[in-house]
Amino acid sequence: MKQICQTSRLIIREFTRNDAKFIVRLLNEKSFIENITDKQVRTIADAENYLATGPMANYKDYGFGLHAVVLKSDEISNKETLIGMCGLLKRPELAYPDLGYAFLPEYCGKGYAFEAVDATLRNEVTRHSLAKVLAVTSLTNQSSINLLKKISFSFKGSMEIYGETSNVYEYSA
Repeated sequence: MKQICQTSRLIIREFTRNDAKFIVRLLNEKSFIENITDKQVRTIADAENYLATGPMANYKDYGFGLHAVVLKSDEISNKETLIGMCGLLKRPELAYPDLGYAFLPEYCGKGYAFEAVDATLRNEVTRHSLAKVLAVTSLTNQSSINLLKKISFSFKGSMEIYGETSNVYEYSA
């Protein structure tokens, strides 16, 4: 598994099929379904398909994708604790890659999202020579809106994506 970057507390690495159990849990969290969408991933087989056709396909096609966010403190015990995902996506509806992230509820409010987003954004912008990165949020996801502003994204407007009106933010490198 390929490590993308790290912070003092986190390792951000590519997903593998072995992460399917975690994906089932994360994608079925109430916060994920309410703030992102219901991906209809209910089984390990669904999660393996999601990983193969989503993040892992994006690694091949674009050189980037959503990545696993792992607690670094568990390196010593040789145990891996996945707490979320963070990375860039390429959606056909958007002119530039967009930032995506989601964390298990018990790891929210501890600065992990900021840490992962900041490190991932800096790494991927440099690695792929990106001039701009977008981010899409639901209209009511105030936590994500605040995080994007803290990372220097600016509000660009609203658009309909996947049948819902969303806010669009832009980061210029």
